[in-house]
Amino acid sequence: MADPARARRLAVRIREVVAAALERQVKDPRLGMVTVTDARVTPDLTEATVFYTVYGDDADRADSARALESAKGLLRSQVGRQTGVKVTPALTFVHDRLPEDARHLEELIITARKRDASLAGVRDGARPAGEADPYRKPREDDEPAGGMMSDEGLMGT
Repeated sequence: MADPARARRLAVRIREVVAAALERQVKDPRLGMVTVTDARVTPDLTEATVFYTVYGDDADRADSARALESAKGLLRSQVGRQTGVKVTPALTFVHDRLPEDARHLEELIITARKRDASLAGVRDGARPAGEADPYRKPREDDEPAGGMMSDEGLMGT
């Protein structure tokens, strides 16, 4: 089991090496506009998961995934050469859904703001259905609850 800090450093280095190799060495025409977003290494440093995004539609994503799988050997050898670790980690490529999820959340927030604005417009001219102040208030001529007795009532005079 390696030090967690070492695993993080190795993951950062793997991300850099894979991104550079994709840009300069992989000449597969199926490979679209791929961006390596993250890499994670298991604690024993034997497996690395590389997260990526692809600009384009589902067909571009599928083509890029096939290109990455076919280039896995070349990328792993580059990682081994440039990191200098004893055992080169096996690479697994996973499409990163984070940008898509963030875009979806942004759309939901915009929709919620529009609805809030429309409700604010309706609320401006609205009046309460009942009284303006629906809470009960004690009448001024009533005694306070519990009926306080005077000193004379306690003495028995």
